[in-house]
Amino acid sequence: MDNYIITIARGFGSGGKRIGVDLGLELGIPCYESQILSMASEYSGINKDRFVEVDERLRNFTSKLKLAPTTNFVLEPTDRHFVSDDNLFNIQAAIIEQLAHTESCIIVGKCANWVLRNYRNVLSIYVEAPRDFCARSVMERLGVGLDEASRLIERTDRYRADYFKHYTKGRDWTDPVLYDLTLNSGRVPPEDCVELIAHYARRKFA
Repeated sequence: MDNYIITIARGFGSGGKRIGVDLGLELGIPCYESQILSMASEYSGINKDRFVEVDERLRNFTSKLKLAPTTNFVLEPTDRHFVSDDNLFNIQAAIIEQLAHTESCIIVGKCANWVLRNYRNVLSIYVEAPRDFCARSVMERLGVGLDEASRLIERTDRYRADYFKHYTKGRDWTDPVLYDLTLNSGRVPPEDCVELIAHYARRKFA
């Protein structure tokens, strides 16, 4: 197989992004997360700030919508819905699909496992950990207290779940059948998570 993609969905504070970065170093391939927003901006000509506003979250005026977008293609710049939330998602999806055709890489978040669900060269990972583990991680990384860490975890996981549900016709982002591997970083140290994923990736894509 010429190239492959590893997608990583992660609970906030589980260390999924760090695992993705370290996995990229282990495999010698790039890891994309916020870089997808920059690439989508360059591709479309839309200011990056607009993509940041909807980064794995629904804005208030769409937060109650549960239907997936009516189209799965990128609209023309002349279309009045060109900068709509759904089209911003479709632009990011187009970038992710382009990567699946052109290079080996890791993509953290962005509903990438769903966008690439029909691709054979994809390995999808979900990383989660118990709340106390995630809280300690957030407290250490952001320098906040327990109450604030818990609030951030609840809020972030909730808007990521709503975003995933909206763009996947109601699927639950924590559903293990959507992934090839599900890892508990509270029990399996991050360095071991990297080793396990790398080992399986090498076997799967040999």
